[in-house]
Amino acid sequence: MKCRHVCCYRWSSEERLDGKTAIITGANTGIGKETARDLARRGARIVMACRDLERAEEARTDIMEDTGNENVVIRKLDLSDTKSIRAFAEIINKEEKQVNILINNAGVMMCPYSKTADGFEMQLGVNHLGHFLLTYLLLDLIKRSAPARIVVVASVAHTWTGLRLDDINSERSYDTMKAYGQSKLANVMFARSLAKQLQGEVR
Repeated sequence: MKCRHVCCYRWSSEERLDGKTAIITGANTGIGKETARDLARRGARIVMACRDLERAEEARTDIMEDTGNENVVIRKLDLSDTKSIRAFAEIINKEEKQVNILINNAGVMMCPYSKTADGFEMQLGVNHLGHFLLTYLLLDLIKRSAPARIVVVASVAHTWTGLRLDDINSERSYDTMKAYGQSKLANVMFARSLAKQLQGEVR
C-alpha cells in the first residue's frame, strides 16, 4: 500500500556545494546532523554550531567518515546565552571568508519552565530569539557571500497558538505546547520578514 504521508519520502539533490560554507545550528543530532551529513557529502565546508562539544565531536567524526569530507569544523554555540551567540558570531566573522548557507535548526521542545541566561522563556529564547540575534550578527557576511540562503526550521506547531504579547515569557501561565507553538510561529514570521527584507540579495 502506498504511503500518503510526506514523511515517507526522502528528499535528495545532486547539486554540488564545493567551495560553499554552511553553518548549521544543532548539527550534532537529529535533523541538524543529517543536514550536515547531506551537505558535507555534496562538498560543502560545514560549521557545526553546537552547545555540547563532546556530542558534536562524535557527530563530526561520523559525518567525516561517512562522507569523506574532512572540511567539517565545530564551533561552540549556546543559543540560550547571548554572550555565547555574540562570541560565536565574532569568531565566524573573523575566521570565515564566506557564509553561503545558514540553517537555523537547533531548538528545545516542550521542556519544563525555565529561562535563558538573559531572562527569556527557554523555548522562545532558544528557538527564536537566539536565532534572530545570530542571523542579525552574521547578516553582513551572508550578504557579501551571495548567492546565499538562510533557512529557518519551523514546524506545524506554529498553528497551535498565537503570539502572547501580553505574556511573551509565559510568566503568568505556562503551557509547554503553547510556548513551543509560539516559538515556532515566531520562526515562521521571522522567515517571512527576512524574505521580504532581503529580496534580491539572500534567498
